[in-house]
Amino acid sequence: MNFTLKIWRQKNAEAKGGMVSYEVSGISSDSSFFEMLDILNQQLIESGGDPVSFDHDCREGICGTCSLYINGRPHGPVKGVTTCQLHMRSFRDGETIHIEPWRAKAFPVIRDLIVDRSAFDKVIQAGGYVSVNSGGVPDANTIPVEKSKSDAAFDAAACIGCGACVAACSNAAAMLFIGAKVSHLALLPQGRVEAEKRVQKMVACMDQLGFGNCSNTYACEAECPKGISVVNIARMNRGFLKAKLMADKAKEIRDSM
Repeated sequence: MNFTLKIWRQKNAEAKGGMVSYEVSGISSDSSFFEMLDILNQQLIESGGDPVSFDHDCREGICGTCSLYINGRPHGPVKGVTTCQLHMRSFRDGETIHIEPWRAKAFPVIRDLIVDRSAFDKVIQAGGYVSVNSGGVPDANTIPVEKSKSDAAFDAAACIGCGACVAACSNAAAMLFIGAKVSHLALLPQGRVEAEKRVQKMVACMDQLGFGNCSNTYACEAECPKGISVVNIARMNRGFLKAKLMADKAKEIRDSM
């Protein structure tokens, strides 16, 4: 298969970037998208050019590192997969493929197709944890958990933090990511204790980092490679409003004393 690649090239965060066109030929339809980029980079290196920088790690659809915007869609045209699990048979022979990094204020470009997603780490540091020394791993049945809640928590915990939800959202909102992290802890007894404080801290951190608010188009759910549901956003919003009301009520009580 032969392709024309239009790739975003940018030397660093301060430099002005632009789309550069490349031709690749003889690509196997069974090659992954990253294997195709590996072939392109090998050609560029052999010809004395500068290889395209892109982020990857496991290449097994687990880590969420492969953040590429392909033909106007996060991770490309196939639903439910990350870029590393996208294969070239998903494209037509001779097709022109546009490849860009995530576009969001909170995800600044580092170089070419690599963006700084440390904003997600900061959101987790703000409250995405259980602040108790739990000791060793307990037996699975030590703490009884309702089956429906454990299933919902597991579904939310499947989020790999790739940032596709942010890239898909017209407002660059991170609410599906935060909703998933808030939900999977709040649904379990260990995380329920700090649920109110957690959601307030994580939402406040999200706002400070420059993420937008939910656009309610469900684009995040549609493009999420792990199928995280917008139900988690609704759960997060309910938890946030409840926490704010309780905090305001507690303040009124304290002020009246």
